[in-house]
Amino acid sequence: MESDKLAIVRGGGDLATGVIYRLWKAGYSVLSLEISAPLVVRRTVSVASAVFDGEAVIEDMKAVRIDSLNDFSCDQSRISVLVDPEGLSISAIKPDILVDAIMAKQNLGTNKNMAPVVIGIGPGFSAPDDVDAVIETKRGHYLGRVIRNGSAIPNTGVPGIIKGYTVERLLRSPGEGCVTPVKSIGDSVMPGDTVAHVEGLPVCSQIEGIVRGLIHPSVKVKKGLKIGDIDPRGEREHCFSITDKALAIAGGVLEVIMSS
Repeated sequence: MESDKLAIVRGGGDLATGVIYRLWKAGYSVLSLEISAPLVVRRTVSVASAVFDGEAVIEDMKAVRIDSLNDFSCDQSRISVLVDPEGLSISAIKPDILVDAIMAKQNLGTNKNMAPVVIGIGPGFSAPDDVDAVIETKRGHYLGRVIRNGSAIPNTGVPGIIKGYTVERLLRSPGEGCVTPVKSIGDSVMPGDTVAHVEGLPVCSQIEGIVRGLIHPSVKVKKGLKIGDIDPRGEREHCFSITDKALAIAGGVLEVIMSS
C-alpha cells in the first residue's frame, strides 16, 4: 500500500477536511481516521459524516467510509474514511505524510516516528519535539502560519468574532443524552428559536442567523458540550463550503510538505 503520494489525516472534522481537500487537490491519496461516533458539528463540510452515512460529498470531493484496511486503495477519485481512533493503520500503510487534525487541544499519541513528515494542527503539539511542524489555528494575524520551533497559541475556549459575536454563536447541550433536531443545518433562526432538544430540554439560539452546524442525533452528548453553531452572517451557502480558516490551515500544511 505504499505510495509517494499517500497521506493520512487523523480526524475528519471541518478543519481536517480543509486539509484533506487541499491534499486531494494536490494529487494525494488520503485516508482519514476517525472515532466511531464523531463529535463533529459542521457535518455538511466534514468527511467524518461518512462514518454516519456511508459517504459524504464536500464541494466536489467524495468521501466514503471503509470498514477495514482491506478496503483501502490509493484511489484519488475519493477519500477513504476509517474508524481507527488509535491510529493502528498508520504503521500498516506507512504514509509519507501524517497530519494530526483531531483538534483535541492535546497530543493523543502522534509522534515524529510515524511518518517522514508529521504535522500537528493547533494547540497540544510542540515542534520539533513530537512533530516536524505545527500549524496555527487561532483566527487573526498568525492563522495558518507554520511553526517549526514551539507550539500554537493556547486554546482560549472563546471562538473567533463574527459580526461582533463569539460565545453567543455556540449551542451547548443543557443535559446528557442524544440531540433531537428541530432545525436543520442551513435553516434561518431568530433569538429564542428552539434549534434542538436534548432529552426534552430545549436548545435555543441566542442570535439571529443560520444554523451552520449541528451534531449528529445518534451521538450521545454531555452537558455543556458544543453541539451546534449559529452563523450571524446569514449566508446559507457558507454551510456547505469549506471555510477560509480551514483552507488557510491547509495552506500551511502544503507549505511544510513542499519544503520538506
